Amino acid sequence: MKPKIAVATVSGREYYLLVNELKKRGATFLSLRPWDSVPFHIKVVLTTEKEQASIKHPNVVIFKNESDPGTAIDEAIRLVQGKKDYNKVVIGVDPGETFGIAILGDGNVFETFYCSSLKATLRVILENLERIRGSVKLVKVGNGAPTQTRELLRSLDECLPKDVAIEIVGEAGTSHFVKDTVHRRGLRDMISAKMIAGRQGQIYHRRGTQ
Repeated sequence: MKPKIAVATVSGREYYLLVNELKKRGATFLSLRPWDSVPFHIKVVLTTEKEQASIKHPNVVIFKNESDPGTAIDEAIRLVQGKKDYNKVVIGVDPGETFGIAILGDGNVFETFYCSSLKATLRVILENLERIRGSVKLVKVGNGAPTQTRELLRSLDECLPKDVAIEIVGEAGTSHFVKDTVHRRGLRDMISAKMIAGRQGQIYHRRGTQ
């Protein structure tokens, strides 16, 4: 399948940040110089503020200096899919000694993370809920580590906007699917988080929303 996203910049730092983010998402892309002709199959071009005037394409996403490259990639993916917003944004979390996190928009995986603390986990969840636009937002928490799950649920209830729903998801069977995965820190947690995000859970009744 031909790529639908192009990265058009001669700035080494910006190119590295954008390409690294695209690779993390598993997205295919085409590398161009700003003055190159853009192939017909390209739907979105990523570039910098200084180079945007050289791009001849109707859909140009600007990666601004010092901004989060993930925000630019989110916008590019939305344009490729023909969406201004996602219908449903889901964040799956696998609590434990490390916390696996998976970010999904309408069933498509944006990104996965692992965090070594509850504080870092909450920051990642809040930042992604803020930057990814969606009509419905939902956080699904696995129940495989009861102590960490309870602590995470309490913290989420306190800090999440009231329009964000929380579900508790059973983790039975997730370890079976990931037990043969090549081990590295956090990898299994991130895989489990993706599975948790895709499962139906039970509503966690938040304080003040009953």
